[in-house]
Amino acid sequence: MKLRKIGALALAFICMSFIFKYAYADASENPAEPELSAQSAVLFCPDNGEVIFEKSAHDKIKIASTTKIMTTLLTLEAAQKNNKTVCFTLDMAAEGSSMYLQEGNKLRLSDLAVGMMLASGNDGANAAAIAVGGSKEKFAEMMNKRAKEIGMSDTSFVTPSGLDDEHHYSTAYDMALLMSEALKNQDFAEIAKMKSGTIELIYPEGKTLSYTNHNKLLSLYEYCVGGKTGYTKAAGRCLVTAAQKDGVTLIAVTLNAPSDWDDHINMYEYGFSVLENAEIDKEMLSVLVPVAGTEEKIKLVPDRSLSFVRRVGDNDFDISENVRYYIPKFIYEPVKLNEPYGKAVVYLGNNKLESFLLIPEKIENSNAR
Repeated sequence: MKLRKIGALALAFICMSFIFKYAYADASENPAEPELSAQSAVLFCPDNGEVIFEKSAHDKIKIASTTKIMTTLLTLEAAQKNNKTVCFTLDMAAEGSSMYLQEGNKLRLSDLAVGMMLASGNDGANAAAIAVGGSKEKFAEMMNKRAKEIGMSDTSFVTPSGLDDEHHYSTAYDMALLMSEALKNQDFAEIAKMKSGTIELIYPEGKTLSYTNHNKLLSLYEYCVGGKTGYTKAAGRCLVTAAQKDGVTLIAVTLNAPSDWDDHINMYEYGFSVLENAEIDKEMLSVLVPVAGTEEKIKLVPDRSLSFVRRVGDNDFDISENVRYYIPKFIYEPVKLNEPYGKAVVYLGNNKLESFLLIPEKIENSNAR
């Protein structure tokens, strides 16, 4: 009787161990989605255009000073063409957060971007809008035009700073698209990741202004590479950030989120656990093109190493079925090995992953030179 009881207990223990083992494995392979404080949120991967997680991501709501991502992007693009001197006037003044400009101060257009992104200066946003657009109203038109170009179909900009207006709104998803576009601008990316910064005024000569970035996630989360905070009483706490780890870039957006820092960290930890960067074998992307007037063919190969972001363990993606080649029917001699003879684009669904040039690789019995 005792032996039967011992045997039953042993069998039960083995069964429980088995169940625990596979339940644990399933949990590690399929991590739970994060629970958030945010009214609206999205976790977006700009590497492949995939939404990794969302919560009411297409709801149109207030976005506060995260608006300044667009204002800063347009300002830097204008400064790259003409980094003109801006003279601060009283009509540029604004309530709320400030970069502490005074009437008569003169500074470079690009320095307004520093004050907007770090100190969230509403005065800097007004100054930039008037300097670039001629007026805040004309600048709002520029903002909305650019929003349409980016694909922000549920966004309406009215103010350059993000101060409350019933017709000024966006969505978590649209703001992720905006941040993705802004990060392509190297000047924006450099400013967004600064924990602090100093600008030097042109007038008064030699005077400097220093700012600390309101984005505390730069210190709280080691993989954070930039972002923009926002807050008004009506909008609540708003936050747009980006993070990079092991070749994967993610963008997190939370709107009206009491615990926004924790929300972003939780989303990033989830995102980096389900995505990975995978190398692409160049041979899989090579293509043969006939040499005119001969029976030979030249192999065209990518001009650089390639990789793409995928779900962890997703080995079913056949890269060869997702490439579009733009190459000539023939290559004429003499073949120049260091010059491109076409290009190719890799897609994941409808999302463009990579675009690269194709260069000749000399093959056996070829007359290429």
